[in-house]
Amino acid sequence: MLEDLKISVCDVNLELVKRGAVIYTWGNVSGISSDGKYMVIKPSGVEYDKMSPDDMVVVDIESGLRVEGKWNPSSDTKTHLALYRKFKSIKGIVHTHSVNAVAFAQAGIAIPALGTTHADYFYGDIPCTRELTKQEVMEDYEANTGKVIIETIDNGGYDPMAIPGIVVKNHGPFAWGKSPENAVYNAVVLEKVAEMDLKTLALNPKAEMETYILDKHYMRKHGPNAYYGQC
Repeated sequence: MLEDLKISVCDVNLELVKRGAVIYTWGNVSGISSDGKYMVIKPSGVEYDKMSPDDMVVVDIESGLRVEGKWNPSSDTKTHLALYRKFKSIKGIVHTHSVNAVAFAQAGIAIPALGTTHADYFYGDIPCTRELTKQEVMEDYEANTGKVIIETIDNGGYDPMAIPGIVVKNHGPFAWGKSPENAVYNAVVLEKVAEMDLKTLALNPKAEMETYILDKHYMRKHGPNAYYGQC
């Protein structure tokens, strides 16, 4: 079971490179085992072109301890763990420093739902968290990054699977999904809609989309009577 997950997590980490969402070692993907006990995640600081499934690191979800692997897990491990522990529907998580999404994170603003491409995947604005306090950063930065993501979702009162991504202020995007593959897909889409928004807002700072258009496009893919694609 874990060997298959290692292959999957390695493959989708490499998919981020192929899609232009990461360079160097700027990102990571994790996946959770079907029994919910273990997380497989990219090792910290290992370059993508040198990675293989054997390099993936297995971490116990409950204790947070490495239980298998020759490398240290990603430095963002505690953030991933916090999300898995809180939201049982999340089965894969991605963090990148993709340029356009980071621009919104650094500006400290949400990625607004301005068009149908966005609406096909995210049921509303992609939120931006608050800034972490100095104490939160110094005390346990990665764990508190997870905390502020959870806080933002809880305060917003929305289903994290309906808006499967967020930007952390001054930091960058996190995305998730029903599998590591789906999480990577959502991360790539998040970056693309951020790019579209930057160009749209440069042309028209007052751009917006009516809610009925958002509803139509999201629901035709994800609603109870979805009809997009082949049955």
